[in-house]
Amino acid sequence: MNIEEVRTYFLSKSGAGEDMPFHIPVPVFKVGDKMFGLINIHEPDRVSINLKYDKEKIDDLREAFVEIQPGYHMNKTHWNTIYLDGNLEDDFIKELIDISYRIVFKSLTKTKQKEILGE
Repeated sequence: MNIEEVRTYFLSKSGAGEDMPFHIPVPVFKVGDKMFGLINIHEPDRVSINLKYDKEKIDDLREAFVEIQPGYHMNKTHWNTIYLDGNLEDDFIKELIDISYRIVFKSLTKTKQKEILGE
């Protein structure tokens, strides 16, 4: 996936929005004011994103894929940096985005979840 495809997919999630809260131009994607992903700029020659993942399974994922590393400038217990220039399939990258979104969405209050879902 290229960066525009990733951005479009981030924004396709219910209630997702894009923000740039840092002092540098890093696009951050949130649901209910909580971050579920970002596009990295720390390596201009490599495109990568940061996503949350289940902490019980995070080490297995990192061991299985060289493109998945502990989250750059993030809590490494919960966040991964995923390099998009490797051999990861687009559907797998989308699945990782979905997982990150679900983790964050579930952490929202039931009221906020219903508001986002239009219930």
